[in-house]
Parts: sequence; C-alpha cells; structure tokens
Amino acid sequence: MKDSTNVDVPGEPLQTARPFIIPREKIRRRLLLDRLARWVVTLGGAAIIVSILAILFIIAYGVYPLFRKPTAVLLGALTTSLDSAPLAVGVDEYREIVYVVTASGVHFVSVKDGSVPASNRLQGLHGATVVGTSALGRGQFALGLSDGRAIPAEVGFSVTFPEGRRRVEAELVTGDPIAVDPDRHPLARLAYASTPNGPMTAAAVGPKALILVTVKETTALIGPSTKEESRERLTLPVEGEITQILLDGRGENLFAGTSSGQVIRVDLQNPNDPKVAGVVPATIRPGIGVSTMGFLIGDRTLVVGDTMGGVSSWQLVRADGEEQRLAKVHDFLAHTGPVVAFAPSRRDKGFVTADASGIIHIHYGTTGKTLLTLKAADMGLSAVTFAPKVDGVLTVDAKGGFSHWSVENPHPEISWGSLFGKIWYEGYSAPAYVWQSTGGTDDFEAKFSLAPLIFGTIKGTFYALLFAIPLALLGALYTSQFMHPTLRGIVKPTVEIMAALPSVVLGFLAGLWLAPLVEQVVPGLFLMPIVTTLLILIVVFCWQFVPTSVRSRVKAGTEVALLIPIVILGGWISFQLGGTIERLLLSGDYRGWLLNVLGLTYDQRNCLVVGIAMGFAVIPIIFTIAEDSLSNVPQHLVAGSLALGATRWQTALRVVLPTASPGIFSAIMIGFGRAVGETMIVLMATGNTPVMDWSIFNGFRALSANIAVELPEAPEGGTLFRILFLAALLLFVMTFIVNTVAELVRLKLRQRYRAL
Repeated sequence: MKDSTNVDVPGEPLQTARPFIIPREKIRRRLLLDRLARWVVTLGGAAIIVSILAILFIIAYGVYPLFRKPTAVLLGALTTSLDSAPLAVGVDEYREIVYVVTASGVHFVSVKDGSVPASNRLQGLHGATVVGTSALGRGQFALGLSDGRAIPAEVGFSVTFPEGRRRVEAELVTGDPIAVDPDRHPLARLAYASTPNGPMTAAAVGPKALILVTVKETTALIGPSTKEESRERLTLPVEGEITQILLDGRGENLFAGTSSGQVIRVDLQNPNDPKVAGVVPATIRPGIGVSTMGFLIGDRTLVVGDTMGGVSSWQLVRADGEEQRLAKVHDFLAHTGPVVAFAPSRRDKGFVTADASGIIHIHYGTTGKTLLTLKAADMGLSAVTFAPKVDGVLTVDAKGGFSHWSVENPHPEISWGSLFGKIWYEGYSAPAYVWQSTGGTDDFEAKFSLAPLIFGTIKGTFYALLFAIPLALLGALYTSQFMHPTLRGIVKPTVEIMAALPSVVLGFLAGLWLAPLVEQVVPGLFLMPIVTTLLILIVVFCWQFVPTSVRSRVKAGTEVALLIPIVILGGWISFQLGGTIERLLLSGDYRGWLLNVLGLTYDQRNCLVVGIAMGFAVIPIIFTIAEDSLSNVPQHLVAGSLALGATRWQTALRVVLPTASPGIFSAIMIGFGRAVGETMIVLMATGNTPVMDWSIFNGFRALSANIAVELPEAPEGGTLFRILFLAALLLFVMTFIVNTVAELVRLKLRQRYRAL
C-alpha cells in the first residue's frame, strides 16, 4: 500500500504531496462572516416577530375602546327655589342652562351657580296653572292647563361668543292655546305631536276617556294659510284608569298606559275615525300599573316603566300577512321602586329611567343592556333629562334640588351580543344578523353585526377551495408522478407564473367579463364536470384498442396533451346539453325555475363566479407546494414499491401521497390563508351583500372586502372605525389559529412518516 502523501505520475519521479493549509486570517474572516450572517438572520427574524406583534398591538389598541365600561362623574348638586314641584326638566347641549316646567310656567336655571334668571312666564294663563306636560326633548311640546287648555311651547337656545367666551341664552316660544276639553277638565295626562299635516294633541279627560284634537294646516299659494280643527272623543276598553298617554311624531299611533298594566294602541291613520288596534299586558306582573312611557329617538320603540320598577321596550311588528302588533323586545334592569321619570337620548337608542328614591339607570334600547346605575343626592326625584350630546344626565327632585353627572360612553351600541348575536332592530319582525353601517336618517341606527361578514369570509373561502383543491392536488400528483420531464418543465413554470397575476385584474375580469358569461351557461357549467369526466373515461377505454404501433409513438407521460381537445369537446357538449335541458326541463329559464321551485335567487355576481376567480388565484400556490412535496419523496420508496409489483397508480396513491401528506396539508392551509385574506376579487365579484345564505347563486360580503369598502369613509375614532379594526383583528386571529393548527398537524404527519 502506498502512502497517501505520495502521488504517482507516469514518467515522473515519486513526489511527496504538500499538505493543504488554510491561512489563519482566512479562517478568522470566515468565522467573522459566519457570525455576522447569524446575527443578521437572527435580527431579521426578531424584527419580523416584533413587527407582527406591533401590528397586533396597534389593532388591539384601536379595538379596546369599544369594550371600555361607561363612566359617570358627579359634577355637583345645587338647590334652587321653585314655586312648585317640577313636572319636567331639560337642558341645553352645553349643559349650562336647565329649563324646568312648574305650575307657573317654564323656569331657566344656571347649572353653574343655581341662579334663576327672569323666567318666561306663560301668557294667557288667565288664572289657570300648568298641571301636565307632554314629552320634552322632541322639539315642540305642550303644557296642559287646569282649565282644559293646552299651550304649545318650544325652548330655544342661542349661542354667542362675546370677547371669545361662550354665552348661552334661552328663550321660550309659545303658540296659541288649544281648547282641548270643552268641559274644562285638568289636562294632567297629555300627549302632543307636531306632525307633517299639523299639530295633534291628545289628553285624558276621565278614567277611560280621551280627547284627540287635530289641527290640519293648509298652505295656500296665494293668501294666508288655513287651519281646520277637528275633535274626537274616544272611550278606551280600560281595566282601571288611564295613567299615561303618548303620541308618535308621525301622528299614526296613540298609546295609553293603564293602572292595570295594559298598554292600548289606538290607530290614527284616519284621525277622524280613531280605532283601538290592540291591548297588551306590558308591566312586570299582571295588575301592576304603568307609571311612565316614552319613545326612543325615531318614535319606533316604546319604553314602559311600571309601579314595581320594571322597564321594558316594545315595538310594532308585522309578521307575514298579519296586522301590526306590539311585541316586547327587551326587559331591562328593574328599579327597586316605581319608575317616575324617563328621558331619551337625542343621538342614539339610549335612554334614562329613574325612580323616586333617586336611583338612575342608563340603558341602551337596541342591545337591551343597562349600562350605568347612578344615585341622586336627594330623595323624591321628580324628573330626569339626558343631555343632547349624550354626555350628561341631570335630575331634579320635588324640592328643586339638582344633580348633574358627566357621562362618558362613546360606544353604547356595542356589546358582544350586538357584534356576534342576533339583535331585534327597529322595523324587523324578529331578531336577525344585520350589517348596515349607515342609516337612512338620524332616527335609524347603524347595525354592526359581524356575523354576516364572518359567514361571508368562510363561504367565499369554502367555494374557492372547493374549486381549487381538486384541480391543484390532482394536477400536482399527475405532474410529479406521471408527466414527462420535458412537459413538466413547461407546465410547472407556467402554473407558477399564474400566481403573479394581480388579484385586482382577476377581480376586474370576474366582475365585468366572467359574471355575465357564467350567467348565460349555468346549466352547462354544472354538467361540465360530469360530461367531461365521462368523455375522458370513454377515450381512455378506447385507447386500449388502438394498435400498439400507434400507441408506441406517444411518449410515456405526454398523453395529457391528447386529452386537451377532449376536454374542449366535453365543454362544448356540456354547454349544448345545458341549453337543451334548460329549454325542456327548466321552463326555458333556469333563473325562474330556481326561484319558483327551490326558492333561490340568482345574483349575477355570486359565489360561483368568486369560486372560479378566487380558485384561479389559489391554484398556483397549492399546486406549487404540493408538487414540490410529491417530487421530493425519496426515490427508493418509489423504486421499492414498483419492485414489489405495485403499479404506478398504486405507488402514487399508497406510497407517495401519504409520504408527502405534510407538505400537501401545508399547501392547502396556505391556500386557505390566501383565500381568507383575499380582498379585490371578493370586492369586485360578489356584489358585497352581507347576507347569510349558503346558496352558491348568492353573493356575500367578506371581512377583508368590508374593511376596504368602509374604512375610507369611517370617521376616525368613531364606532365604525373601531369595528373595522375589530374585523382586522378577527382576520389576524383566524389566520393565526389556522396556521398554528396547520403547523401542528404538519409536524405530526411528518413525525409519523419520518420512519419511511
């Protein structure tokens, strides 16, 4: 044996090889570069993790205020000298001047020091006193007098800034007295509404009797306007006596509460012929009297308080083919004593109730939640008001003592139930999941249920993966195991290039070109998988009978090229058959057949279009990762299976596919994440209708598309703005959970098949 240090070269004497020596400085430089590269990679990874955590923190910071508990701070209590017990109270938007209705009229009180400026005494009392008032805070109201008359009134505030300091001045404007009751009964229970056709006044003039006075104002093109007054007397089917009456602002309905706990609705569609339209027990227990009633903003939701402290909300609903009826929507946190005061919010569906002991509850009508509980300083509370900006509450007791709170509750409409549960909104016959970020008017609130958006995200992802997974995985399996290498070198890069196509282009094509095209060939589109599959099987069966000399000319792994015209032929046959089936079996119009027979509505931009377009965007990702996993299966496993007599298909399905399952599962999960986060395709090809329906012929609205649509117009810091941050947080959490689960499953599968 020769020494390894010697080298034999023909024709040359034996030479000793020089040892390979690396200079120390080169080694030191390499170690330094390795250490530097390790630090760069580590810092890069840490920077990515920190960036993701920072994004999560920013999103969570934007969401947090939605769920902060409301707070109230008592700013002070003051006492003033009033001539009698207060009947009602109101305040200006800056909470500087309070106006109080007493027996002698309307008095203005400074919130700062309790001083009483010169009050606007009512003109034309003629010895009568104020014994009742209609609801305040809705513009015009009416004062009921002891001689059967009512005086329309309105309090206005003017704001000036002399020398840069704000000054608020109050003014009382009254109208001509209305002779409601010719018998001159005191009008202690009074309701007033300024309707589009003129003012309407209702008053209780006996235990069961009401008088309704309607003034119809007609404006002439030339000359003065005319007024026509009508008076109707109505006896209600009351058990006990009338304790409260209320008119809605449209003059369509009158509600009367009774001492027996009933609420009676009177239909005023024809004011000259009022009719009792329904009687419901509305208190916490039968026989408990109604002590207060009021409308929330918009006059669609009625709030009833009783003498046992119960508070409930009611709405007029109309079921299929039925007449309108009062239905209870929510029961709120009850008081410990009779409810004596009610005040609605002028900006949202919130309201305040109070009992005689001085306990005040702040509620929100839509969610049915009681947000805050306050305690007034003195007993004998008479009236309460909600500040116009919903940032304060004021109460007044029988002795003229005021309590003033500052309230902070910027998102009262938000709760876990309103975001993810069914809510009974005004105008709906039952609770529902609804997303409607804006209302038609200020009276109608926005609806922020995220359930339709989550449903739409899952629905769009489901149909996209239903289209993409079979094509991508079967294509990857054939490409890696059966396709000729030359052909695979063309197909795989082509599919990978598909991933570079911008999603906005796919969405544009899907919405403007593909959707109208699909609408014309829907029956044929559903026949295409069946017809094409049968046609391919027939061709494969017939291929066996082709002479060997002809079949040998086709290289193994290139047979797929022969099937391309077969697939095209199958598509053409499917569309032809689809038209024939539509004419013969679907009455010539598949849309009408779907609606009449299955009750399904066909929208042009629907899940079928989204499945094709989004599937086209997801296929390259799933195909590429799955094909790499299948191609990287060790060849000795394939060779061993074939050597034991297994066919190529048996080897692919029973050896290669299970071994590559971790990578295939990762491919599917990455495709799932791509579909969940897709924005432009679902934005342009779905119609963005937030409906909850699994029908493939309907559209939907996804979380990502909703953020893109709503965020540019959402006021910063508002409820919609923060809910969109919550939607982003949900997307973040969904993808994080899916990726985590996918990684755990992948590692488990990898460990299982590592022994192979």
